[in-house]
Amino acid sequence: MSNAGFRIKRSINRPERSLFEGFRDIPVSNIGDSVNRCFCLDAEIRPMNDKPLLGPAFTVKVAPGDNLMLHKAIDMAQPGDIIVVDAHGETSRAITGELMIHWAITRGVAGFVIDGSIRDVARLKTFGIPVYAAGISPAGPYKEGPGEINFPIVCGGVVVHPGDILVGDADGVIVIRPEDAPSTLKRAQAKLADELRVMKLIEEGAWDRAWVDEVLKAKGCEFID
Repeated sequence: MSNAGFRIKRSINRPERSLFEGFRDIPVSNIGDSVNRCFCLDAEIRPMNDKPLLGPAFTVKVAPGDNLMLHKAIDMAQPGDIIVVDAHGETSRAITGELMIHWAITRGVAGFVIDGSIRDVARLKTFGIPVYAAGISPAGPYKEGPGEINFPIVCGGVVVHPGDILVGDADGVIVIRPEDAPSTLKRAQAKLADELRVMKLIEEGAWDRAWVDEVLKAKGCEFID
């Protein structure tokens, strides 16, 4: 009998590194534009240091203000995994901090994305692991459960499945389904190349801006002298 809400799945399908390595040097904004401006996490989930994020999702759902299942997730995660936590956006209590994240580093965890709060931020800024969170609080968590590990979750308003690809930079985090990765990468690379082309035009003073007035007129904007 399934114990929905308090269960752990031991194995997940992780994408091959070759499937997502190409996203490493592409801005998250370019990737987001390439998927119709969808799948970016809420702006509340922001970087806590300047380390870029890339890797497969290892998903965790915790009770608000509780980190029992997060402790177990760190023990289970494999090197290269990104631990993604659905903490219901509850920010009154930190569900992780310096000790847990230091333990995760020793296990090869490649990053954290937490829809909740963290603490010990001054120390985390010196760590070599990317950490994204929705808030900061000195208040500690409970350790009662329930929760789930390696089932689909919602983090920052986006559904995340175990094994999804996460990319994060100073702007935020985006989620990519593995089956969408090849086509998304091609579009994102083309988008980046186009932005570099436009940047060159701007520097040369040759960026054609006529389209702005054309769109305004097409939408019925009134021009008054």
